[in-house]
Amino acid sequence: MASDGNHLVAVEASRAAARHAGEMNIRACLKATFGYTSFRPLQEDIVRSILAGRDVFVLMPTGGGKSLCYQLPALLLDGMTVVVSPLIALMKDQVDSLEALGVSATYVNSSLDASEIGRRQAAVARGEVKLLYVAPERLMMPGFLRLLAATGVAFFAIDEAHCISEWGHDFRPEYRELARLRALFPGTALGAFTATATTRVQADIRAQLGLQSAASFRGSFNRPNLFYEVRPKHDAYGQLVRYLRGRDRSSGIVYCQSRARTEQLAAQLSADGFAAVAYHAGLESEERRGRQDAFIKDDVQIVVATIAFGMGIDKPDVRFVVHYDLPKNLEGFYQESGRAGRDGEPADCILFYGPGDAVKHRHFIDEKPSAIERQVALRQLRQMDEWAAGTTCRRRALLAYFDESFDGQAGPCCDV
Repeated sequence: MASDGNHLVAVEASRAAARHAGEMNIRACLKATFGYTSFRPLQEDIVRSILAGRDVFVLMPTGGGKSLCYQLPALLLDGMTVVVSPLIALMKDQVDSLEALGVSATYVNSSLDASEIGRRQAAVARGEVKLLYVAPERLMMPGFLRLLAATGVAFFAIDEAHCISEWGHDFRPEYRELARLRALFPGTALGAFTATATTRVQADIRAQLGLQSAASFRGSFNRPNLFYEVRPKHDAYGQLVRYLRGRDRSSGIVYCQSRARTEQLAAQLSADGFAAVAYHAGLESEERRGRQDAFIKDDVQIVVATIAFGMGIDKPDVRFVVHYDLPKNLEGFYQESGRAGRDGEPADCILFYGPGDAVKHRHFIDEKPSAIERQVALRQLRQMDEWAAGTTCRRRALLAYFDESFDGQAGPCCDV
């Protein structure tokens, strides 16, 4: 009996030592690679769950440090982590950032020519890549699946996972194919990561990806440092200029519905003495990158942009986000306005609202070929319209949309 007792003590001591070593590895990697000495809320628990081989479902609002949750364990797992992303620009930004940190990361997408794709896939086959970023349609190609099956995958991170749900604000049919990953890679853990998802969308993500038993993590959607304000769309340009005059050294983003409006508004602001540039998907990629870099380096004060701008932008001191036109839905508004104040300092989120904006959106919705897409888009637009026209606390109404309660706060909250 004594020897059995000694054996149990030895086993427990061994486990404790392993846990301690694991903890040291996580912290050492966090500091050595990413330069952080501590985690943000939920990050450490998510990392530990992935390292333990568990599926995870992560709902972490914009600015919460979602990317680190799969990038850090990718460096500590044996083998390669595949990150599924729908955005070519975001893939490149993340891979560039990782390479600058000394991480062996790469991406494969339609922006590359055939010879470059072949070169990168050969590096994957040789086991030289720790993090591989890929779009869903590329991932699910038979040849690409064969490559991954032969190489082995330690973890699948499905970023922007709300794209799999037709009830979400950014449904992409190609994401539906990802449901096959479960059967194709039965021994590989999978994580779904999203910044914005209602209860219905969360349930749909879980069902599609087979995440019923996943470890679930949900961050708070409340950003106490953001001040929400809706202004009538009367002399919007004059109001904008008066607002900007007292903020000459502050950085901000002005979102517009159309590319033409971004060009026109940026030209007007420049003529009135502001360092402003337009940004939209119609610009050449080098031009977009140059304007983005100028904003990050404070060479430009204001970016007037379509929603093509902002994903993956790492600029913590954005002091204001202005929506010059009504967004299509509250998820989009939350995500875009959430690019303000990531440093925790006070920031303004202003929406210019006129009923005519909703009419324009309805025109585009009517052109959608799918009846269910039209139904979902109309419901989301109505919710956005009601929020903008509402007379209740804007923060409470916004949080309620994401099924989170709000009991008030000491500091300023919104214009209501």
